[in-house]
Amino acid sequence: MLQTENQPQQNNQLTVQNSLSFSSHLSKEDEEVSKSALSTFRAKEEEIERKKMEVREKVQLQLGRVEEETKRLAMIREELEALADPMRKEVALVRKKIDAVNKELKPLGHTCQKKEREYKEALEAFNDKNKEKVQLITKLMELVSESERLRMNKLEELSKNIDSIQ
Repeated sequence: MLQTENQPQQNNQLTVQNSLSFSSHLSKEDEEVSKSALSTFRAKEEEIERKKMEVREKVQLQLGRVEEETKRLAMIREELEALADPMRKEVALVRKKIDAVNKELKPLGHTCQKKEREYKEALEAFNDKNKEKVQLITKLMELVSESERLRMNKLEELSKNIDSIQ
C-alpha cells in the first residue's frame, strides 16, 4: 500500500525534475513559473501527505477502540456462557431425576391399577355375599315366623282339644 501511495509522488517528482532540466532552455519567466508550480506542487503534496497521516492516525485510533470493544464483548460472552452452564447442568440433573421417578411410577401405577381391580372384585364379592346374607336372614325370619304361626296354631288346636275333653 505504501508503494502504491508513494508511486504517484515519485512520478510527479520525476516529471518536475524533467521539467527543471528543460527549464535551462526556457526563459527566466518560464523558469519562475516552473519554480512556482513546483513549490505549489510540493506544498500540495505535503498537505496531502499530512492529511493522509491524520487519516491513518484516526484509523489506528478507531482500530484500537474496536479491538478494546471486541475484547469487552468476548468477556461479556464468556460471562454469559458461564451463567448458562450451571443452569443447563441443573436442568439436566432435574430432568434425569424426573425420568427416574417416572420409571418408578410406571410399575407403581400398574400395581395400583391391579390393586384397584382386586379391590373392586373383592368389594363386589363382599356386596354379593352381603345380599345373600340379607336374603338368608329374610328367609330365616319368614321361616321362624311361619314356624311360630304353625306352633301357635298347633297350640291353639291342642288347647281346644283339652277344653273339649273336660
